[in-house]
Amino acid sequence: MRKQRTYLVIVLLVLMPCQTLLAQRATWIWYPGDFDIWLANKMQNRRTERGIFFPVFWKMDSHYVLMDFHKTVQLLHPDTVSIYAEGEYNVKLDGRALEGSPQQVIVPAGQHRINIKVFSQAVVPSVFVRGKTIVSDSSWLVTFEDKEWIDETGKTSDISATRWQHAGSWNFYSPLQKPSAFRLPTQKKRAVSIERHQQSLLVDFGKETFGFIQLHGLKGKGRLSVYYGESKEEALSADHCETLDRLDLNTAIKKDSTLPLSKAFRYVQVQYDGTISIDSVSMLYEYADVTPRGSFTCSDTAINKIYDVAKYTFSLNTREFFIDGIKRDRWVWSGDAYQSFLMNYYLFFDEPTVTRTLAALRGKDPVTAHINTIMDYTFYWFLGIYDYYQYTGNRQFIEQNYDRMKSLMEYCLGRRNQQGLMEGLPGDWVFVDWAQGLSKKGALSFEQVLLARGLETMALCAGIAGDRKGEASYRQLSGELRKKIFSLYWNDNKQALVHSYAHGRQTETVTRYSNMFAIFFNYFNETQKQAVRQSVLLNPSVQKITTPYMRFYELEALCAMGEQKHVLEEIKNYWGGMLRLGATSFWEEYDPAKQGTEHYAMYGREFGKSLCHAWGAGPLYLMGKYYLGVKPVSPGYASYLVTPELGGLQWMQGSVPTPAGTIDMYVTKEQVRIQAPAGLGILRIKSRVLPAGENVSAKRIGQEEYEIAINPATPYTIHYQALK
Repeated sequence: MRKQRTYLVIVLLVLMPCQTLLAQRATWIWYPGDFDIWLANKMQNRRTERGIFFPVFWKMDSHYVLMDFHKTVQLLHPDTVSIYAEGEYNVKLDGRALEGSPQQVIVPAGQHRINIKVFSQAVVPSVFVRGKTIVSDSSWLVTFEDKEWIDETGKTSDISATRWQHAGSWNFYSPLQKPSAFRLPTQKKRAVSIERHQQSLLVDFGKETFGFIQLHGLKGKGRLSVYYGESKEEALSADHCETLDRLDLNTAIKKDSTLPLSKAFRYVQVQYDGTISIDSVSMLYEYADVTPRGSFTCSDTAINKIYDVAKYTFSLNTREFFIDGIKRDRWVWSGDAYQSFLMNYYLFFDEPTVTRTLAALRGKDPVTAHINTIMDYTFYWFLGIYDYYQYTGNRQFIEQNYDRMKSLMEYCLGRRNQQGLMEGLPGDWVFVDWAQGLSKKGALSFEQVLLARGLETMALCAGIAGDRKGEASYRQLSGELRKKIFSLYWNDNKQALVHSYAHGRQTETVTRYSNMFAIFFNYFNETQKQAVRQSVLLNPSVQKITTPYMRFYELEALCAMGEQKHVLEEIKNYWGGMLRLGATSFWEEYDPAKQGTEHYAMYGREFGKSLCHAWGAGPLYLMGKYYLGVKPVSPGYASYLVTPELGGLQWMQGSVPTPAGTIDMYVTKEQVRIQAPAGLGILRIKSRVLPAGENVSAKRIGQEEYEIAINPATPYTIHYQALK
């Protein structure tokens, strides 16, 4: 087989001023989304259960195998530029193919167009270009199909239907740092304790972690088994632990061995027979190289502990992508990822992990099923796009992905029933939540609420992409659906949206899901909001939620209603309950009524539950958005709103990341200190007296409620008196 990677040196000219180009940095480039899809395929197919390969449930796409990169260039003087390629390649200058695969080409001064075509099936076709004045970056254009044609004389067409996209990239800034060789970094970690027994070891690393087990001083002959456990009970259960490794040793030479697949664990049991002996056990901790920018601390030590464990939980589940949990699936699930996006905006504000995850979830056309096969997970993908634009203001990402948004929405709209409602069809998984006895029959109000928001997203993105007809159409569809939701699902007697509509009528059941989302989507009027607060959110007779997944949204809805004090107690009871049981990261599901090892069981398996699940880290988002109270009003924090709510705390302080830096705050009942790096902010506080301070001009907007303008790079100390 021929090698897939070759290196090329070539001379290029550029259309951009030298001063600008010198400031640019070369990076590997590829077709947008292709590296993300390729990397997701590698990551998600590492899952094993008890040593058995366990692939995903849904259709997997691949990268395009033939790529055409081009740039039109112009210089007053020649410029020598090095180019490295992953794959077989050719080069054209002004449409003329250069012989062979030249490693250096002299291009005369003037305007020229260079094309580099790269072919590779094994890895993503990509190039790295670096010269004195030109570098490979997102300004290069790329296509996977060249729709040129020639006539009988050999003349190339003057008109082409080729669609060029701006190249995709990440952080591969060296020609030797090939995208196909990407690996997460690792760090050596030692065990907290090792219990030695006859032909076995029980190793404790002190808390939930993730990485590669290393066996030191391993020698002898025989069979060795490694049983991983998020709990001690799981590691000691050779027959029921979820993950394991086995080795057959046939050498007496003492050596160190690193096991081939990274796994999640706190405890590890190593069993061996024959003449095998082991000196010690350690690990290589595997992690994503992202830095926390957001923070939160307060007067309540229990909340501080919960925040810290949530931060650790989320860090463990932030890998090549935002994944669901580190032990079992290690897959990119859209519902899990959507919550991760929101947590990320208040902790890391790492855009590449968001866009990689969105691209991997969407895959390629044609659309043959819902994302992850789950109807509601498709709608979460649209919500993720909406929020990404609001927090980052990245228009190019929207423009480049708009066609894929359209085709996915067309698929959804094509699966509506005769009433224009989303109802599960064969092949659709209607998930909503893990809840005992939750009906999935009929057209669920929850799915319609999510679709309405998805259509609003499409209207927003159509406007950005310049599709005025689509913008009007999606806006109309969303408005019509919202009217239909209230005409079909709102029940005056129950003062809530009912769960479903089936056989031409409302069902009697009321659940929390659609009602929660309609609150923070602002679909209810004020009277309906207050009614739903009492009839659903604070009503113990409505089925309770036992997953952190939906507790996330339940508490968000309560915070949106001003119930921060109540939510604080709920967080301490629910997340604190896991900590009281010894959790070092937050779980996939927690039911306080369960006892002992019942807490580890799920899916009919003794240790099926994930004890480190991304959706368990919800307090990160709640503390940033609803206690510090920071959120963008216009895309990318060009304008933003700050509505701090102590919720019973004596004080709190923290930082909220934005594209330009962090908004830093300190809040007590008498004082707010705030400074922001950019954008125009509005601080909204409730006070018994007129807020005052240097550069402070308070505007009264209601009874004991005020607004204060926050200008960039200006420290403010605002004195006020909080309401009791």
